[in-house]
Amino acid sequence: MIDNEERIAKAFEKKEWPVIKTTDSWATFKIMAEFVEGFEKMSRIGPCVSIFGSARTKAENKYYILAEEIAAKLVAAGFGVITGGGPGIMEAGNKGAYEAGGKSVGLNIELPFEHFNNKYVDRDKIINFDYFFVRKVMFMKYAQGFVAMPGGFGTMDELFEALTLIQTQKVAQFPIVLVGSDFWGGLIDWLKNTMAIKEGNISIGDLDMFKLVDTADDAVNYILDYFAEKSIKPNF
Repeated sequence: MIDNEERIAKAFEKKEWPVIKTTDSWATFKIMAEFVEGFEKMSRIGPCVSIFGSARTKAENKYYILAEEIAAKLVAAGFGVITGGGPGIMEAGNKGAYEAGGKSVGLNIELPFEHFNNKYVDRDKIINFDYFFVRKVMFMKYAQGFVAMPGGFGTMDELFEALTLIQTQKVAQFPIVLVGSDFWGGLIDWLKNTMAIKEGNISIGDLDMFKLVDTADDAVNYILDYFAEKSIKPNF
């Protein structure tokens, strides 16, 4: 019987591997430029809340309407709104902020379902990114809170990155709101019953890092109460 070492040796036998030339090191300059532009623009905008959600959500969807309402109420409370700048929930967030007379920020990246900046982003507050990780830094660094509407993989990525950074104390605490019991309820049950209780992979207390709500008032009030109750100052 051929052992693993012999099998590996045979797989590589007599193969001539090409020398791979890389330009990855030069990409650091593009990455640096994106960070610089992002830091320069975002630092001048002031307190904002990031709204995440699906790019596929239609204008007649209840969550589109709810995101628009949440954004308007955030503006009334003194916040600007940051989204990914695309369609769907992002458009709803920008629309609510724009029509309420508030700051409407779009952190854009070209994706299969996001080919453009929606028309409700302030023209001087559009930032275009090639790199996901740079874009996410801007979401995390310059948001006073997160509102996660129903979405897909991208929404989950952004949500769990935020939770991970808070859990590992790599960023200061900030309020995270999940909107929509029908959408998020099953995930929260799994996090509690399987990830926390059954497997012990997180603590029950980790579930206190976010709040599940169903109304715009509850979403905005949770963010406002969070800073008041915990005596945590916004990062501006």
